[in-house]
Amino acid sequence: MSLPARLRIAVSGASGRMGQMLVEAVLASPDCELAGALDLAGSPALGQDAANFMGRSSGVKVTAEIDSGLHDAQVLIDFTRPEGTLAHLARCRALGVKAVIGTTGFSPAQRAEIDAHAQAIAMVLAPNMSVGVNVVMRLLDQAARALAQGYDIEVIETHHRHKVDAPSGTALKMGEVIASALGRNLSEHAVFARHGVTGERPAGSIGFSAIRGGDIVGDHTVLFAGTGERIEISHHSSSRANYAQGSLRAARFLANQRSGLFDMNDVLGLR
Repeated sequence: MSLPARLRIAVSGASGRMGQMLVEAVLASPDCELAGALDLAGSPALGQDAANFMGRSSGVKVTAEIDSGLHDAQVLIDFTRPEGTLAHLARCRALGVKAVIGTTGFSPAQRAEIDAHAQAIAMVLAPNMSVGVNVVMRLLDQAARALAQGYDIEVIETHHRHKVDAPSGTALKMGEVIASALGRNLSEHAVFARHGVTGERPAGSIGFSAIRGGDIVGDHTVLFAGTGERIEISHHSSSRANYAQGSLRAARFLANQRSGLFDMNDVLGLR
């Protein structure tokens, strides 16, 4: 009796913190196979085995040649930078490779490019692949609807010193979920900075605070502050392993999709 075929996955940014976590997760999954490992030109990891950091061999060498890294893959998992992700997606589309995108910080024009690629290949795009975070998103929708009157809302996020964008993509997504539940446009109600004499808090505003320091993987708290009480909904990540496992769930979901842009609500059946 033959064993079922394993899902062939390529990982971009393979020598980075998240990339290594993804490589490790793929190699530990009996239903997945590491098919490619991409990194930037000039990376010291180029030409080395993608699992060197684990002290083992995967049989896959890290490369900066996109087509070479993707040629045997069914799905690419990409947690890099917007420009790099878009370059990868263009080749994914040409080669018929599906994609799981955890990159954040896309501009509206870049999001339009992603939408165009999704007409040809299946993709999951989510600012946070953690199963727990996406359950929190559902809780925020319910909380915002119930606390629509008389509560001020603040989204507070904390990340490591190396994170280059703020607020985090997860924090912005939380704001979007809350604004949608309240029937508001986030761009019209978001407050991203306060300094000096700011005056009273504008009614209906959704505030954001970003903290950077140390090696904090990622903490997010949404505060609903009312009169005489406050409610906090929080998620704390102590490891990137939860993002890696969520990414593999997204990759498995894509195995049955031909094209289209999906998110973790689709992956987890939360719609």
